[in-house]
Amino acid sequence: MDWSVVRRLWEKLAPNNVGYSGHPLKAALLINYDPNGPSRLLSTIAEQEGIRADPTEISQFINFVKRNNLQTESFFIGANQYLVTSIHESCFCARCLNTPKQAGEGAVVMLTSAFVLVGLYEGSVGSASRAMVAVDQLSGQLNRRNL
Repeated sequence: MDWSVVRRLWEKLAPNNVGYSGHPLKAALLINYDPNGPSRLLSTIAEQEGIRADPTEISQFINFVKRNNLQTESFFIGANQYLVTSIHESCFCARCLNTPKQAGEGAVVMLTSAFVLVGLYEGSVGSASRAMVAVDQLSGQLNRRNL
């Protein structure tokens, strides 16, 4: 895997999509992930923006993804607990169960051949749509390069 390509893509797309004022995502994570690899290989945080993710929590999140019980379990990222609300071919969306924000918060999780991309957003339907587009952009770039 060419990490310099991944880094350049992240540096190009993340600053334009992640932030609080006027950006579709409040935070994003790119997690190295090989669903067919041995279980002793831990997934690592390849990139992150707007969040300081804990590797232990990310490991638990990746286990959630691997178990594929998306409709019967919830997952945590940071202090927030998320419940999956919709499942698509290569991604799923979730809403935060314990947010103090009136408009709510959510997550878009997209799987590529080598990564799990997580986009966190604040707001409701319109915000979710903008977040999906932002996550899909980066995922599309990774997929075009077979990453």
